[in-house]
Amino acid sequence: MSDTDVCLQPATEIARLIRQRTVSASEVLAAHLQRIADVNPQVNAIVTLDIDGAQARARAIDEALDRGEDPGPLAGLPIAHKDLAETKGMRTTYGSPIFADFVPDFDALIVARLKAAGAVTLGKTNTPEFGAGSQTFNPIFGPTRNPYDLSKTCGGSSGGAAVALACGMIAIADGSDLGGSLRNPAGYCNVVGFRPSPGRVPVWPDPTPFLPFAVDGPMARTVADIALMLQAIAGPDPRAPLSISEPATLFTQSLERDFRGVRIAWSPDLGGLPVDPRVSEVLAAKRDIFIQLGCRVEEATPDLHDADEIFQVMRAFRYELTLGELLDRERHRMKDTVIWNIEAGRALSGPQVGRAMRLHAALLGRLYDFMQTYEFIVAPVSQVPPFPVEQPYITEINGVPMSNYIEWMRSCYYISVCNVPAISVPAGFTRDGLPVGIQIIGRSRADLEVLQLAHAFEQATQYWRQHPKLVIGCN
Repeated sequence: MSDTDVCLQPATEIARLIRQRTVSASEVLAAHLQRIADVNPQVNAIVTLDIDGAQARARAIDEALDRGEDPGPLAGLPIAHKDLAETKGMRTTYGSPIFADFVPDFDALIVARLKAAGAVTLGKTNTPEFGAGSQTFNPIFGPTRNPYDLSKTCGGSSGGAAVALACGMIAIADGSDLGGSLRNPAGYCNVVGFRPSPGRVPVWPDPTPFLPFAVDGPMARTVADIALMLQAIAGPDPRAPLSISEPATLFTQSLERDFRGVRIAWSPDLGGLPVDPRVSEVLAAKRDIFIQLGCRVEEATPDLHDADEIFQVMRAFRYELTLGELLDRERHRMKDTVIWNIEAGRALSGPQVGRAMRLHAALLGRLYDFMQTYEFIVAPVSQVPPFPVEQPYITEINGVPMSNYIEWMRSCYYISVCNVPAISVPAGFTRDGLPVGIQIIGRSRADLEVLQLAHAFEQATQYWRQHPKLVIGCN
């Protein structure tokens, strides 16, 4: 098998080959390191690289397998961690010049669980400053480029992770999602990004442990790879009070399911959001896929009319809570949009936060009632296709002006406040070859069911097999 074949295989297949000793973990790592050397200079997805450490970890996996031991479900799979997640002994910058030389002395929980499951850490992936905005660039490392069109953005904030996956530089990736940071870049790069239910993948450290909006989760090239990762990163942790008690073995269950008669709410604009016609054209052609799977597809949208206020208030509240003290010390080294979001938090009154919490409770009640009728909602991931990499954010859609740097991502963050699992799955390409993702949203804590429908859609469409031209034929 050539290096190209290894690097673009699903993680489930790479893991199988390593366990069967068809290839060694060291050989798999070598192929991925060569891919990084060949491709990363063009896309700038991986920003920190630890070759010696990765080689030592791969050798340890090989030696464990030689002894007949089980190194874990992710044994030998190369991974680079999002540069917002702390990595012990490895630089973690948060995309900020303030932390350009910061080396933590601990691993974030998701990193620790991935390592314990046998994944081979080789470095870190690029992210916008403090993860702010769905466009991956920062003053330390610069922009990450879309591998399907180097003049376009890859989205964000898990943009480096999505690009590294799409280019075959890593087999699996971790990320985080507050307003769409696992789903938007996945949609922009033709990979899969899953926002799990809050508590499904416990977050630690977390300065807001009782707020359900920011989650950690997996990103991969196929839905089965997402399920494989969840076997390692899901499950409760006593440091995360929102943890879901179900064990990670939930995700060893089959992704195959009969969807005949299942009711789906088809929501092409989530109740009136402006959506670029290029996105709408791609997604409209996919409605029949769900009908062919046996689903009853009806155009319907839950009442999300307060979602914008809830998200904007609680996001600002969180930004002030987590970064307010840093702003007092380092304002001159912080991005303008980050400053704006922190100051928006400082301008909030107690009654404003209380009102957002009351609205949130009411929205969850309305959504529960809606999803007694429909098991799933299908909607756009992003309202626009990938845009020029030099453009910090979208300022208007279909002539509708956006009032701030995140408003163009309402199709994602409306769902963030719903406390439900949602996944971005490749759904095709615009006429000029830019990837478009489709968002599948499930009932509360129905993470496995979301994966099952996403898997059925993926098997029917096979878009994951279409790779960027710049990696085809790489050695």
